[in-house]
Amino acid sequence: MNAPTTLPEGYWENAQGALVPEANIKEIDKLRDQTVRRIWALAEQLHQEMQKFKAQAFTDVAAFVQISADQYGAKIGGTKGNVQLLTFDGRLKIQRNIAERITFDERLQAAKHLIDECLKEWTADGRDEIKAIISSAFNVDKKGEISTTKILGLKRIEINHPKWIEAMQAITDSIGIAGSKSYLRFYKRNDETGEYAPMSLDLATI
Repeated sequence: MNAPTTLPEGYWENAQGALVPEANIKEIDKLRDQTVRRIWALAEQLHQEMQKFKAQAFTDVAAFVQISADQYGAKIGGTKGNVQLLTFDGRLKIQRNIAERITFDERLQAAKHLIDECLKEWTADGRDEIKAIISSAFNVDKKGEISTTKILGLKRIEINHPKWIEAMQAITDSIGIAGSKSYLRFYKRNDETGEYAPMSLDLATI
């Protein structure tokens, strides 16, 4: 964050960087400025607290997982893997999820070429639904990115054709992991229904 600029007494800086005499500023503009600054300061404080909470929560979960594993002589390195922890009474639950970001290298284009050849050979067949699913799998979204879910979904389609099998192997070989993101989710059980309701930490849903 940039350090605040020291302004001459009796002047405010506007959005264009120009100095404006305080006497020329409307009261409603002053009140708006005060309101934004007050709420923003509270939001910044909350943001910092949430950062501390996130770091502590992940550390505590990882430490517990490692302690639990140590009882069985397993060295798992407590920061990896999906974990579900519950209180003794089962009312409170914490889930740690690790989502890997999957990417595809140039071998995906080889897979597409093989799949295109399969589709040409199947022109006379009546499997229009499957053809549509296969064809749309390589469509890009508004960001120009291919849907990982759709590409991996092709591997669930069982087709006994040499080129198709080779294409699926090319997809498998093209997969790479570009990183991962960790999430903590919090739940509380409804004793009447037995279902777990999530506790949101998102301002938009609170």
